[in-house]
Order: sequence, then structure tokens, then C-alpha cells
Amino acid sequence: MFIQTEATPNPATLKFIPGCTVLEEGAADFPGPASAANSPLATRLFEIAEVTGVYLGADFITVTKSNGEWHHLKPMILGAIMEHFTSGRPVMLAEGASAGGHVYDADGDDGDIVAQIIELLDTKVRPAVAQDGGDIVFRSFSEGVVYVHLQGSCAGCPSSTITLKNGIENMLKHYIPEVEEVRQVS
Repeated sequence: MFIQTEATPNPATLKFIPGCTVLEEGAADFPGPASAANSPLATRLFEIAEVTGVYLGADFITVTKSNGEWHHLKPMILGAIMEHFTSGRPVMLAEGASAGGHVYDADGDDGDIVAQIIELLDTKVRPAVAQDGGDIVFRSFSEGVVYVHLQGSCAGCPSSTITLKNGIENMLKHYIPEVEEVRQVS
């Protein structure tokens, strides 16, 4: 098994591409060890002391570190990923599988606006941030403000504020006049 690695805009995060499907659908974000109980792969990666976050996409794994040098951590992470996939164990336990995606209340007068926001995020933004090992999830729209949650390499990335304001916010404002601002939520 050959696992490729790619740098991300976040220096604390690396993207690992195992050359096989990681998740059949959706994505799974594990911001800490306590959240990884339903993923044997994420649990295994959190056994490496410096690992502080794991994000699973369709065909990649993003790992975030607290400290330490990548040249010391990378072999341990590669070994854990390779060991997991060659063992035949599931990436997610059935009861813990998450489809990922957007979390919001569909009720309200802004249903058409929310649908447009989600369409733009899904078609123009999510593919781009997935290339960098992350994801953006729509949370809500209220009084002109779009609330989103950043995951994977995007969470905690030094350039995420610039991306939100200069990229995503400007695009949404261009296509949807009711959008006044984009804010990140945890």
C-alpha cells in the first residue's frame, strides 16, 4: 500500500491519501480523542501523542498535530494508517457512521436563501477546501449572517479568516444579496 501525503495551508495539518476509499459517503470530523470512539482508525491515530485532530473524507485523512516535527510524526501516522487498512477493520463502526454535511433548521422564512447558500457551498466551496484536506459545513442563516463550521485542515488554519472573508463571504454576497457576512462557529 502506497500512501501519499500533501501539505495543506495549515502548517499543523497534513493530508494523507491512502489510494482507496476512506468513507463511502459524507465525512467525519474528530476534533479530539473523546470524539473518536466510533472510528477505529481515528482512535488508532489519537494513540500518537501529538495528534490532536483527525478528519476523514471520501479518499483522504487529514491529521492535525499539537507540536513536534512532521518528519518525526509522519512515519508513525503512515504506519498507523497502513496497519489499519491492511487489517481489514472498518474505518467507522456502523452505529457511528456520519454522513457529514450541513446541520440546520429547515423551517423559517429564509428557506430559499438557505437552499441557495447550501448549493453554492456544495458546488463552489466544499470541493476547493476538500483539496486542502478540510470541509465547510453550513450551520445557519440569520439576519444576513451565514454561520459555518470549518473542519479538518481548515479548522485553526492561519489563513481561514482570510478565506472566509475574502473568498466565501464575497462570493455569497455576489450571488445572494441578502447575505451580509459569513462567520465561523465551533
